[in-house]
This record gives sequence, structure tokens and C-alpha cells, in this order.
Amino acid sequence: MKENDKTRFVILGGLGEIGKNMYAIEHKNEIIIIDAGISFAEMTMLGIDYSIPDYTYLKENEKKIKGLFITHGHEDHIGAIPILLQTINIQAIYAPNQAAELIKLKLSDKNIRFDNLYTYKSDDIIKFKYFEVDFFRTTHSVPDSHGIRVRTPNGVIVTTGDFKFDLTPIGPVADLHKIARIGEEGVDLLISDSTNALNSGVSNSESMVEGALSDIFDNEKNSRIIVATFASNIYRLKHIVETCYKHHRKICIFGRSMETNIDISIKGGYINHKELFISPEEANGLKPKEVCILCTGSQGEPLAALSRIADLEHKHIKLRPDDVVIFSSSPIPGNALSISRTINKLYLQGVKVYTNTTNFNVHTSGHANQEELKLMIRLLMPKYMLPFHGEYRMLKQHGDIANMCGIPKSNIFILDNGDSLILDKKKISIGEKVKMDEIYIGTNTVSNVAAQVVRDRKIMAGDGILVTVINIDMKRRQLLNKPTIVTRGFIQVNENEELIRSLEIKTSLLVTDKLKENISFIDLKSFLQTNINNYIVELTGRKPIILPVILDVKRN
Repeated sequence: MKENDKTRFVILGGLGEIGKNMYAIEHKNEIIIIDAGISFAEMTMLGIDYSIPDYTYLKENEKKIKGLFITHGHEDHIGAIPILLQTINIQAIYAPNQAAELIKLKLSDKNIRFDNLYTYKSDDIIKFKYFEVDFFRTTHSVPDSHGIRVRTPNGVIVTTGDFKFDLTPIGPVADLHKIARIGEEGVDLLISDSTNALNSGVSNSESMVEGALSDIFDNEKNSRIIVATFASNIYRLKHIVETCYKHHRKICIFGRSMETNIDISIKGGYINHKELFISPEEANGLKPKEVCILCTGSQGEPLAALSRIADLEHKHIKLRPDDVVIFSSSPIPGNALSISRTINKLYLQGVKVYTNTTNFNVHTSGHANQEELKLMIRLLMPKYMLPFHGEYRMLKQHGDIANMCGIPKSNIFILDNGDSLILDKKKISIGEKVKMDEIYIGTNTVSNVAAQVVRDRKIMAGDGILVTVINIDMKRRQLLNKPTIVTRGFIQVNENEELIRSLEIKTSLLVTDKLKENISFIDLKSFLQTNINNYIVELTGRKPIILPVILDVKRN
């Protein structure tokens, strides 16, 4: 078979991380893309909102792109679409209803016009010259979640999207019959959600959360109740609304993303009882037992509604000693400390707090645990397996689970972003890697932030910056006066005068020595950065950013 007769599967994001899900399938002059997500920044990534995949490969093959397919409407699957459309010409986007509505709103907020957004249903089939795409319904924490099957000239690729198996869900049950039928018809490569691969057993049903919330509402019938949860967890929002309806409480919403998702869900018919929603002014005029506040901030985000409430900085809500706060969520890795701080602040105000415990199951994941992962593998019976969407320990564990279910280790791929697979007559091998850099999107900016900038920010946050201003006469090769040392975040100058004098002397010697040679400005700056850095490490053990400022002063 000629090289261009093979099918290529390219991973652009979602491996070794939670979020940024994106990959492409290429055959000859056609490419289809599946998902276009973001990954939210960690607290240590100063000034960064989120990261996105590197689109270099897509830009280089722009004319081949036939469409973008979306599995569901979470940010780690649709969040990068506005940037993608501003970077690359995408002929069409195919998304399920809830995701399509969220995409429309995103594009409207960015003043981006896109006329080729199509809504697909579970029984739709979309055909191109080389690809045939169809869908199967799954259960997740957001409505209209789907897995996708792609028939290619060299084999069948199936991605599960994010899923779990919940036999008593709040929304529709996963289409087990269609999943099994797809397995019987043959699957060559399975790409499957690894998020909860470290969790044994079966995940709790969403209906258990409904019962736990109802019990808390019964126990705290005279208190004002504040519920913090993920704004994107539509089924959780649905049964919070249902619980409020049963307990005769009005609902006040705080958090823009919460307002957006509630509004779209009401319009789409996923959430009922529109009459329950009231304004902050109306809420403050009601008795505590008549109100439920639904807000963002379950992860301790500093600017989210619950954090501002806990800090006593919210302009509408002031905490009362008999308030009850429910964290209907679980910590995203890296957020545990922020959540603990918020909970402690609430306790300091005398507030009662419920979190997810064995006594009160106020949260369950939308991702499959180990037994559910096994069930998906058994239903689809793939020849090859690519664990997807997870940190490496999750991917590795999912690979071990696949091996337990009969897939040979040689047919299980634990890969990295930028890697590719080659499908050749139903056989799969590892292909060439595509260019893959870290692309960061900065706070209050629309431009990318280079990875080196992020690293520099971390250094400045930890060890600070040291600027040395040096006046020289380049023509006469002379240092005109002693260097000026300025620091920020490194040392307090008036308490470290000896160290400053030592740095001034060392810098003077370095400059004087080097000026004897035929050295350029750029080389002198590089030389000083290296040698001053080494000297400071030797004296203090710290590594501030070194910034030499060299001025060529002309003398008569």
C-alpha cells in the first residue's frame, strides 16, 4: 500500500493531562477533527487563564479539514473553538444540541460569525469521501453526550468521549444496544476516557446525589442553603432545582457561567420550573427557609461567587451564622488547598458546611470507574486501544485494565500529545510525531503567552529578579562607574548591604575583564547573566532572573 493510502490518527491534546481534548483523523486529502478543548491553568501558572493545543499541524493541512465533531459541551472539549476558528478555516462544526447552544454563545461573546454549525442526533450519519461518522448516546454529567464512530478506508475508530454507565441516571440511559452492535460490527481502535481509571468498582449513580441533597434540605429546613457546584454539571443543576421545588424554595443564581448554563438548559428543556428563579433583591426579602443560593466556586477559585461570599466581599450576599453551605463537587487535582481555605473561612463565620462524604453523597463523578471501563471494552471488543483524557498514571492503569480484558499489551498505546498512529489495512503502528509546543492564553489578553514567559514568571514568583545597570564607554572599552543593583522579590536591599556591595564588585570585575576583549553588547549581556547567576547561587543558593542593562555612554 502506498504511504498516502494509509490513515493517520494525530493526537493534539488530552494525553498526560486533564483537559485540552483534541485529535484528528487524516486520509489522503481529508481531515476530520474531534473536540477542541482547553485545559485550565494551575495556580502556579501566573497570569495564565488556560492552555490550548498547538494548531501547527492543522494550519499546515488546513485545506484538508472537512469538519470538527464535538462529543459534548464541556470546556475541555469545546473551550478552544473561538480561538481555533480565528486561526484556521473550519468548513463545518457538528455538535449535539446542548454543546451547539454553548458554542453559539461563545462565538457571540467573541463577535465571531460562523454559519456552518450543525446539530447532530444519535441516529445521524455524516459522510465524506473517505470517512463515515455516526454516534452513540452515552451518560455523562452534561446532556447530549456522545461517543463517535469513524469508518475509514483502513479500519474503524471509536471514541467514547467522557462517559460512565449509570443505570438510574437523571437523564437518558446510555445506548447499550447500539454500543454492543458497534462492537459486533468491528472496532479496530478504541479511544476511551481514562479520568477515573484509578478508581475501583462502579461510580455512584447520580440519583444517589439527589437523595442525599433531599436529606440535607429536610435536615436544614429553617436555614438558608447555599449550594456550590460545577456550572457545567447540568444534571446536578437539574436535581438541585427539583429539590428546591419539592422543598418550596426559590433559587438565586450567582456566577456568569452558572447563569449561562441554567439559561441554555431551561431553553433546551433540560431544566424545568423557570418560575423558581429570582433576583438577589427578591432573595434578600425572603425568609432563610424560602431561599437556595446556587453559585460557582466549588473549587475555591478566588474570583468565584462562593469565595467572595466567604471573604465577606460579595455585594449581594452576606453570610449569616445559621447558613448552610453544600459543596456538591469533588476537588479537581491541585485545588484541594484552595477548597480547604474557603471551607475554613466559612467555618470562621459560623456556617455549617457539607462536603462529599460517606454520610452524605452530595457528588458523584461523570466519569467511568474501573468496572465501567471494563464493560465498555467488553461491549466494543477493539483490536487496539488508546487510553485517553488523563494523567499518565491514569492512562497506564487504563492500559492495564484493557490488557485484563484480553487486549494484548502490544496493541495498547500509551502515547503523548503530538504522537500519531498509522492505520494500514486494520493494522496499527506508531507514526511520526507532529510539532507540539505549549500554548498558553494569558489573563486579559487574546495573544498566546510563550512557555518561556510562564517559566520566567514562576522564577520571579519564587526567587525574584535582579537588575544590574552598567554604564560603559564602548569606544574606549571602559566601565564608567560602579554598577547599580536593583532587586524585586529577591532580597531587601537595606538589610543585605554586604551582599549588594559584593555583587557590585563582582559585576565590575566581570565587565572590566570582558571589555578587554572584542566583545559585542549581546555577548557581554549573556556573559553577565551566566556569571552573575553562578555567583548568586554560590552565595545564596537562589536563582533570581538576572537582567543586565548595559548603556553605552558617549563621552566628549
